Amino acid sequence: MDDGQLMRITRRAYELWQQAGEPKGRDEEFYRQAARELNEGANKSNEGNNQLRIVKGGYDFTFDWICCKLH
Repeated sequence: MDDGQLMRITRRAYELWQQAGEPKGRDEEFYRQAARELNEGANKSNEGNNQLRIVKGGYDFTFDWICCKLH
């Protein structure tokens, strides 16, 4: 893990901790959650640009694009 990734995880863990009301003794929980979130985000961004995600009205839809070359 590089320093940049470690810093992003640490910042996100701090945000999660603050949002939860700054509870004592849960630092590892927030660190693991932050690492998981950032990992999932990295995996989604590596899927390519062939998907469209729409979040609306509490629903989350992901569509795969099928590209065709027209002649």
